[in-house]
Amino acid sequence: MQATEREILRQFVIENFLFGRENGLRDSDSFLENGIIDSTGVLELVGFLERRFGIAVADDELVQENLDSIENLTRFLAQKERHAA
Repeated sequence: MQATEREILRQFVIENFLFGRENGLRDSDSFLENGIIDSTGVLELVGFLERRFGIAVADDELVQENLDSIENLTRFLAQKERHAA
């Protein structure tokens, strides 16, 4: 069975920012407010999104509403896919 985008994003965050420990991470948890990802981590996350999902993230899309939780990331990817179709 193929992993969903949400599962892929969750696994990336856990492996790269939580050092493999889930620590009760909820899909709605803010990365910035919970100290999970800092500004350098956002750049790493964007690089991952662009490589893994074949999207381009524009400068004006680098906002919390798009990148600050697994829920926001999933919604952002869905929007990008809709606009690409």
